[in-house]
Amino acid sequence: MFNWRLIFKILGTLLWVESSFMALGLILALCHQESDIIAFALTIGITFMAGTALKLIGRSATSTLSRRDAYLLVTIVWIAFTSFGMLPFLIGGYIHSVTDAFFETMSGLTTTGATILDKVEGLPHGLLFWRSLTQWIGGLGIVFFTIAIIPSFVGGSINIFSAEATGPVKSKLHPRLSTSAKALLGVYLLLTTGCAICFFLFGMGPFDAVNYAMTITATGGFATHDASTGYFNNPAIDYTAIVFMFLSGVSFALLYTAMFKGKVKRLFKNAEFRFYAALTVSATVFIVYFLLRYNHYTVSDAIRYALFQVVSFITTTGMFNEDAAQWHHITWVILSLCMFFGGCSGSTAGGFKCARGVIALKILRNEIRHMLHPKALLPVKVNDSTVHSSGQITLMAFFIAYITLCFTAYFIMILAGVDSTNSITIALSCGSNVGPTLGLEIGPTMSWSILPAGVKWILSALMLMGRLEIFTVLVIFTPSFWKNH
Repeated sequence: MFNWRLIFKILGTLLWVESSFMALGLILALCHQESDIIAFALTIGITFMAGTALKLIGRSATSTLSRRDAYLLVTIVWIAFTSFGMLPFLIGGYIHSVTDAFFETMSGLTTTGATILDKVEGLPHGLLFWRSLTQWIGGLGIVFFTIAIIPSFVGGSINIFSAEATGPVKSKLHPRLSTSAKALLGVYLLLTTGCAICFFLFGMGPFDAVNYAMTITATGGFATHDASTGYFNNPAIDYTAIVFMFLSGVSFALLYTAMFKGKVKRLFKNAEFRFYAALTVSATVFIVYFLLRYNHYTVSDAIRYALFQVVSFITTTGMFNEDAAQWHHITWVILSLCMFFGGCSGSTAGGFKCARGVIALKILRNEIRHMLHPKALLPVKVNDSTVHSSGQITLMAFFIAYITLCFTAYFIMILAGVDSTNSITIALSCGSNVGPTLGLEIGPTMSWSILPAGVKWILSALMLMGRLEIFTVLVIFTPSFWKNH
């Protein structure tokens, strides 16, 4: 039925990869001689041994991975990475409950950025780096990194990539998947390095520059300060963050074509990019107007804060340089719309994806035209490619699943005593992997520590579904998935 031996073998390999990433946190802990040395050493040992045991179980596995195996594997991998990734928080005593540690780590790996930590500035350097690194790994995808690093990872890698990739458009740069993975990883590294250098030049220390660069290019939002980038109160840092957040919300395949092949015009001709840019500009203009009218900001501050929050929300990064909870409530609606759509497919951003927004609007336009011309054949075309009826049905199914999951979480939170505004924006935030919420009880600058434990587990599941495009996880709960035929 399922190739369990191969699933265990791959999972074991990936746990070895995770323990290698944890070693970077241990190195920092040793350099600073802080209290997280033992926590990292024990976690690395446990993770490596678990990986070895799984590799031994799957040592005689065949290399054929079916589509069903891929869906199950990807879901198990993300849960396993979270389960082992939370151990430094628990063993070190920095987070005292399994619920909170799992939530924090899942939020990191899914690049959601919601935190249960009321104060992060007291954490040791190694643990702060590990928080940021979980987002950087999760930005492109756990399995994606391995495919890029180990080209002959396993037969059926294309099925794994399909199960983990984001958005309805899966751009292929090269005939071989591993070559495409390396190309996209090159873009990711270039953005991260460029962002870190700019932050350093504009006044950040090396440690902060690297951490903020990792979480911004991953569109994650974890910060090394409680006030996020607002801690620096530096316009140059804010505008640097805006540029790299915006770029990280663009399809990496498009960025690769523009940066490495010199085809910049293709970027501006792309319908999804134009929709993404237009939504960003429109939302910023509206919020600038409301900040000038109701909050009495100066023009320069209104542009800076509005643009930062809009880009942060639409790219689902979740960084903040100002408390948007203090703004006029109409701005919350605009930011929620940005939160819903998210960035482009094939980027590190979450959300419904602008590609789906473009397709949905064209379907709506065609339906209106059909009212006037019932016999007309009106294909839905995006970038000279026709979206067939099967693709349109998939889009509607995704939309229904997304809305259903968010409203289910909203309903449960209302029953648990969370206020209505926070409930709906928390649900959207987790489903879109954004991080901040809009409300007064849990505002965009606050932690989520006051949420009930049961709600945190539900939101952890919602974050995972949002990161894996819902159906990858949802299909596992259907009876037909477990049948032999």
